[in-house]
Amino acid sequence: MIKTITEIVDLNTESIDSIKRRKTNKCDSSTKFPLHHTEVRMLKLKQCHTICQEYILPIPYLCQMYHLLNLKHLEVVHGFSLKGLKIGNIGQFEATNTGGSIKFQTTLVSSFNILRIWRRPVVEVELTLHDLYTIELSIGIYGDRKINVIFNVLPLGESEHKLFINIYSNVGFFKPIFQILLHCASCLTVVEDMSYLHKLAKKNPLSLVESAKNSKCQTMQLFNRFIDLYESNLLEPILG
Repeated sequence: MIKTITEIVDLNTESIDSIKRRKTNKCDSSTKFPLHHTEVRMLKLKQCHTICQEYILPIPYLCQMYHLLNLKHLEVVHGFSLKGLKIGNIGQFEATNTGGSIKFQTTLVSSFNILRIWRRPVVEVELTLHDLYTIELSIGIYGDRKINVIFNVLPLGESEHKLFINIYSNVGFFKPIFQILLHCASCLTVVEDMSYLHKLAKKNPLSLVESAKNSKCQTMQLFNRFIDLYESNLLEPILG
């Protein structure tokens, strides 16, 4: 069942407020959850809302965040759906109080890639960490059009999380067909992700944290920032 954006915002806010209450006695002043910023961003995009999906996945929350914040996964994990997409020309990372953003170039190597229908062969993409639970991917398409994907990752326990995918676009033509294509593409990428996520889940979660501390790789800058800001929340059960 497809929910409205207002329902998604309300559900996320209510659920994360519950997490905040459970952690009240364990959090210090540096671990405030800036949910208002995320809600404002989602409401700002509301008029361009195109589709939303939600999944309950038997995967630890940290594994999903690692996956979404790792730029190279677009090349490695989505070889079928993205067909030879390459990451290049990673721009300067910009930190914010609650996360950060990074811009990078994506190139469609194959001339038969179906993505060429709505985007140029070389496009700048921006990935933003809004807060502990929210990540946004902004993709330029033809003209001044854009596709924005907001991922809300809500932990349900140590080994399970709920993933909300909201896609926004200012593409005005053939919208019903565009929505069907986006639904299919979104489902396909989630299916592709599962094998990789299960491999991450078999690792000690602390190893993902330590790998971030020891990594100087540009493609992992956002995950490093995530660890810098929220490590204290990750070293204990997220719902503890």
